Amino acid sequence: MLAKTPMTLLGMILISAALCFGVAVGDGAWLAGVPAREHDKTNPFKDQPDAVSAGRRVYVDHCSHCHGESAQGTKKRPALTSDRVQHQASEGDLHWLLVNGSMKKGMPTWSKLGDPQIWQVISYLKSLHQ
Repeated sequence: MLAKTPMTLLGMILISAALCFGVAVGDGAWLAGVPAREHDKTNPFKDQPDAVSAGRRVYVDHCSHCHGESAQGTKKRPALTSDRVQHQASEGDLHWLLVNGSMKKGMPTWSKLGDPQIWQVISYLKSLHQ
């Protein structure tokens, strides 16, 4: 019984750490790090239906494996349909995050996609608001 106790304790610690990490990823702390000039950027593809459909294709190829097919989130990654993404984060905030990533939180940089595709993904994400 004593041999199982340390393993049980270790298991509980690991589970707690994983849950805390999941909360930290979706806590929105990254918003505070967005420079004002980036926050104020506007999407050149805003209100263009073709940009939304193109952005969905890019999202499915590059983002859905972490954030879910419909951006609903997964156990490890936050929903992109959340109030934070849909209403609190500006288009410029999302652009900054996609360009810079947040490796400490598990979010890679997507700068290799280039600005047009990044803005199209943002068009798609913002189209998901209800």
